[in-house]
Amino acid sequence: MGPVLAAIPYTTFPTIELGPLNLRTFGLMVALGVLLGAWIAAAYAERFGISRDETYRVATWMVLAGIIGSRLTWAATHTDQIDSPIDVIAIWEGGIQFSGGFICALIVGLPFFRRWSKLQRWRVLDGYALGLTLGLALGRVGCYSVGEHFGRVSDFFLATRYDGGEVRESTLGDTPLLPGTTFHNTALYEFLYLMVLFAVLGAVVLLTRRKGREVPPGTIVGVFVLYYGITRWLSDSLRVNDERVAGMTGAQWMCLAMIPAGIWILWKVRPRLAALAATTEETSAAAGADGMSDIDDVEGGDGATPEGEQADDADGARAGAGAGDADGTLDDDAEAPAGETDDADAPAGDADDDAGDTPAPTVTNEGATVRPA
Repeated sequence: MGPVLAAIPYTTFPTIELGPLNLRTFGLMVALGVLLGAWIAAAYAERFGISRDETYRVATWMVLAGIIGSRLTWAATHTDQIDSPIDVIAIWEGGIQFSGGFICALIVGLPFFRRWSKLQRWRVLDGYALGLTLGLALGRVGCYSVGEHFGRVSDFFLATRYDGGEVRESTLGDTPLLPGTTFHNTALYEFLYLMVLFAVLGAVVLLTRRKGREVPPGTIVGVFVLYYGITRWLSDSLRVNDERVAGMTGAQWMCLAMIPAGIWILWKVRPRLAALAATTEETSAAAGADGMSDIDDVEGGDGATPEGEQADDADGARAGAGAGDADGTLDDDAEAPAGETDDADAPAGDADDDAGDTPAPTVTNEGATVRPA
């Protein structure tokens, strides 16, 4: 190994003191990653008709399954660190394996996903993938704090220089970990490349929404599965303390399935989902336009009478008045309303000399005046 030009000073920090509280960094960062990841997923899915409560409920079950699966997988591949039954569940001390947790979370989440429509299902998966990206990054801060997932000795410019502190892995393979040793710290690498992915995906989502659109369903989860499969396989190739089967870690074997799955999602699934989403939006827009047309028709029928109809009514009234005059049904005074006496000034019903004892004429519904015999 050549001379190290630069290295990142590294001292573990397994606990954080907050006044009288003494918190374990690993548990704190994992909990923070879960909370923020679930919040991001719920906010994303809510835009597509999935309530936040529903997303939180599904996420809770998936997280519990993921934690149990990841811990059991780690215990099965780190038997040399298991001295008592309590060590199997002592997750607060650090030690989880993503591959087992990822698989268990998917198994538990599958029945919930089947309740939603195809588009909603993939929208929710996009939200979970976005939240998982940040959650995993924060979880790796916890791994970094307790000193695990070390790689081989290196003079790489991002290598860390061990300056002391309690660690879970006291060797780098067959090399003792001593102060001043520089090596690949894969927990740091994973934190960095996950934060880059989260920043890029977040920027794509925000820029797309500014244009009044949404990221096509399946895009985020497809990119995550492909990207994480490649980068995790590469970073795990640097580890020296993990159990290996046929030369690869458990996570690397999982990555061999993630990489083609990500390609399949982006190449095959995503275009079909984009076409389905476009068709659904067009149908919704057409239904909305029809509904507005119906509303306009109803408002037009109940509103004021159009000018043409008003004119027809007026013409009809004048025609009726003219017909009455022609038939001689009105008195000599054409301007006197029907039912009034010849004396327009005499009140209706007065027994004047003009009216005498003769009963007042009446008007029928058709407008003809009938005088009593």
